[in-house]
Amino acid sequence: MDLLSSQIENFYSPPDLYDDIIHWLKERGVNLNKVSRKDIAGVDEFHVRGAEVSRELAEIANISSSRLLDIGCGIGGPCRMLADEFDCDAIGIDLSPEYVETANRLSALVGLSHNTKFIQGNATNLPFQDNIFDAVWTQHLQMNIRDKLQFYNEITRVLNNNGVFIYYEVFKKGDGEVNYPMPWADKSKISFLEESSQMNTILEQLGLIKQQSTDQTEPGIKILERLMNRILKYGVPKFGLNVLMGVSTQDKISNLLSGLKEGKIHLESGIYKRTKIIAQNRQS
Repeated sequence: MDLLSSQIENFYSPPDLYDDIIHWLKERGVNLNKVSRKDIAGVDEFHVRGAEVSRELAEIANISSSRLLDIGCGIGGPCRMLADEFDCDAIGIDLSPEYVETANRLSALVGLSHNTKFIQGNATNLPFQDNIFDAVWTQHLQMNIRDKLQFYNEITRVLNNNGVFIYYEVFKKGDGEVNYPMPWADKSKISFLEESSQMNTILEQLGLIKQQSTDQTEPGIKILERLMNRILKYGVPKFGLNVLMGVSTQDKISNLLSGLKEGKIHLESGIYKRTKIIAQNRQS
């Protein structure tokens, strides 16, 4: 593993993560033989608006019963939601072994191991054959990817004909520099923010056709403002995204909110489709 990958892996590797979650569940009096997705919802989705926006994207993309790959899956919340509510066969991949182990154990805990699976791997070198997924999904991932061309090329490679790429990402906007730490990086050395236009150019070159895109900045600002107000009033909650972000949780959320409000970054979601005609042209 190269130095950059090691630095990113270390950033996303809180120790004893699964044990911490179990400890919190016990404190809440949750029966460990009957744990539900709702019981772990406070930490399950590591992106702005959490399961709410994941569900919206799944409905818009109409991915029910799909074979889906979640790149940068974290501890597996989106995969479990897609498996449970949309009957997807969901595979997650993440650079962090701690996240992957926790994801698999949480799926077993809530009874979703039969249609979710999590493996450790690199987003720019996916360990899958060509053309095997109906959908590829990323949420708040590409900010940690330096080689964008290779990243999106791998996404295109594993999609089948008429497969869809679904994204929900933080993109650069303008020339202003953001303040760190951020939820995806403690320092700029592992942050590779680019404008969404760069992604669009690459995906079109690779033969993916944009179906739609949505600016998610304002909904994101609203929920982050509510979260910051609660933190300032009551402190960081005992069980929430602080389990993943650590002692600098408040600073990370504050910097993210400031970057969005100041127009230095923005949130965007969208869907691209790999068409059969273009796929054949690429192979010719």
